[in-house]
Amino acid sequence: MHNFDFVKPASVADAVAALAAEGAQALSGGMTLLPTMKQRLAAPEVLVSLTGIAELRGVSGRAGASVTIGGATTHATVAAEAKAFYPALAALAGQIGDPAVRNRGTIGGSLANNDPSACYPSAALASGATITTNQRDIAAEDYFQGMFATALGEGEIITAVTFPIPEKAAYIKFAQPASRFALVGVFVAKYADGVRVAVTGASNDGVFRWAEGEAALSGNFNGSALEGLSVPSDGMIADLHGTAAYRAHLVKVLTKRAVAAAM
Repeated sequence: MHNFDFVKPASVADAVAALAAEGAQALSGGMTLLPTMKQRLAAPEVLVSLTGIAELRGVSGRAGASVTIGGATTHATVAAEAKAFYPALAALAGQIGDPAVRNRGTIGGSLANNDPSACYPSAALASGATITTNQRDIAAEDYFQGMFATALGEGEIITAVTFPIPEKAAYIKFAQPASRFALVGVFVAKYADGVRVAVTGASNDGVFRWAEGEAALSGNFNGSALEGLSVPSDGMIADLHGTAAYRAHLVKVLTKRAVAAAM
């Protein structure tokens, strides 16, 4: 690991000012950044910690309407405190990594990194969430722009994420045993105007919505509605854990399970 300076601001304004320095990079839970630095694949000159900013932490919501989670809120806190508003989201957070990861990693850090196998992107996309930064509000549809790519600009910090609460929802993932990342994960959310299905872990382009599955489930919210459908394997991730065809098959299987769980 290369030498670096460490700054821990107490406000978003101070953090934005610190990030304006040359070579500065935001640090939230550090679950991805720190291992990358240890391998010398990243060498920021200044780390700007967001964990000391009280306004970036916490869960608040309106029952049946929406839940808002601060960007620096840990997975463990989401699992414990979002349960009263959005049980499926809380259950997702409780499946991330191990206790050490859940008590350090944050929702804002996960969404900013946008790992193609991370869990939160599927919840945000399936829920039609709004990602709020220090500069603007970004719809989830516009936020995710490919593997490790987002709409965030230079010096932009995720301050909160707001999830509209669906009528029914569930998240099911087939976890890679060592990392606990999703080999494939599917989040299904049923709203009054239709069903949204978001898939993580499967595509080389990162999280995506399965439009064909959504159309079928919007007409009949039952796993049987997916019979006869298939997910193309083109563009799916292929590695030592599973072929592209295997991941494509899992999308349909896990969508059925998510519908059953939501019911």
